[in-house]
Amino acid sequence: MKKYRIGVDIGGTNIKIALVDFDGKIAYSNTVPTRAEMGFEAGVANIKQAIKDLMQETNQNNKTIEAIGFGLPGQIDYKSGMVKNLPNIPGWINIPLAKLIEDEFQIVTKLDNDVRCAALGELNFGAGKGCENLICITIGTGIGSGIVLNGKLVRGASNAAGEIGHIKLTLGHGPLCGCGDHGCFEAYASGPSIVTMAKEYISGGKSAKYKEMATDGIITPYIVAQAALQGDAVSIQIFKQMGEIIGIGLSSVINLLNPEKVIIGGGVADAGDILLEPIRKTIAMRAMPIQAETVKIVPAQLANTAGVIGASLLINS
Repeated sequence: MKKYRIGVDIGGTNIKIALVDFDGKIAYSNTVPTRAEMGFEAGVANIKQAIKDLMQETNQNNKTIEAIGFGLPGQIDYKSGMVKNLPNIPGWINIPLAKLIEDEFQIVTKLDNDVRCAALGELNFGAGKGCENLICITIGTGIGSGIVLNGKLVRGASNAAGEIGHIKLTLGHGPLCGCGDHGCFEAYASGPSIVTMAKEYISGGKSAKYKEMATDGIITPYIVAQAALQGDAVSIQIFKQMGEIIGIGLSSVINLLNPEKVIIGGGVADAGDILLEPIRKTIAMRAMPIQAETVKIVPAQLANTAGVIGASLLINS
């Protein structure tokens, strides 16, 4: 009898759920609304129903499902299976999610941070396949990371390792970060930073294609990226500056950890080489020579499936 695992990737808007085989292939997938505004009890009930629907539609049961894994956007205690805090999903504080799911289905359940799950997915079945040491970062509203050293996911003393986005890039105050501190890496280089820079260019009198493309007047990182891909000089300059800042932040991490690869994903990374090339050039100049020569900067391969595939692998991590 073929066995599977279930991977669940919880976001602020949607919950992705998938039936994943032991080769990382998705046999079934579905997306349901998170409905964060309804609170954690409704959220847990929604998740349970999604799992029941998956099992019913694929003729699975607790004998054919080896484990259930969850990736969540916040602070997770992997050892206890506790959701400590989800900043973008109100009410999810100190929720024993693993126990709630195990009690319902009698299937071993593991939880971890969503970017760590993505790192596991890329390590086993994506851009990191064959690596022993890698860093997987996602660049979106913030900058998150999963770190793999000697083939093992790094979680840290309190399951909070990998906060690359909060490396400090300045001795002074710098821009205010969402964490409440000043001068953090992600305060300089993330989706909101791109939008801020784009607006500054317009207010400074620059003519930019993304202004025309923002038909509703709302500038987004996606629109700036599309303008850059169409050859808009201002947009290309924005991504060059972002790439240089990201390269500086990553140089410190590369010097410290000496990875074989840095895998870059997330919405902002969809700009491709317009962003990746300035990152590569900056690392070549700013990281120490031995570390810089070893590391490769590559795009993520699994895209939107990295989270559910990685979550399905938590049982072995």
